[in-house]
Amino acid sequence: MRTPATRQGLMKSADATKVYATTALEITSQQKEESEVMDTMNDILHPGESTAADPGFPHAPTGWSSDTATQVATKEGLTAGPDHWEAVRALQDYFARHADSGINARELHDALDEKFHAKGGIKFLYTLFPRGPVAQGCRIAGLEPPAGSENASFGSVM
Repeated sequence: MRTPATRQGLMKSADATKVYATTALEITSQQKEESEVMDTMNDILHPGESTAADPGFPHAPTGWSSDTATQVATKEGLTAGPDHWEAVRALQDYFARHADSGINARELHDALDEKFHAKGGIKFLYTLFPRGPVAQGCRIAGLEPPAGSENASFGSVM
């Protein structure tokens, strides 16, 4: 049998659940409004650019598409194949994970070497990107090459 204190405790619990549910709805509504504001800001700052990400490239920069990358690769004398796309995904993923701490060319070079170790590491990547896996790879991935990556010692032979 429930005592008046227990009933009162249940009422407080029910009220807390209502408040929590209301707060959760308000947060969801607020997040939706913030998302709409960001979409509007993106439309103003980058008119005509699509914000829909390519499903095969979840960390692609805004406005980047595989079609654009293919055009850049063609201008650089490359024919993009599955290994190129894997490297592009790796670059975009690395940039997404390290955006807050900044991108260091040497650390990126080493991360690529480790990621593709089973295929031959950095030597393999030079077969894909003869002008440097960091600099040329970043250009194709729609990313700003990190400072110092145009230096031959960091994977660029431009």
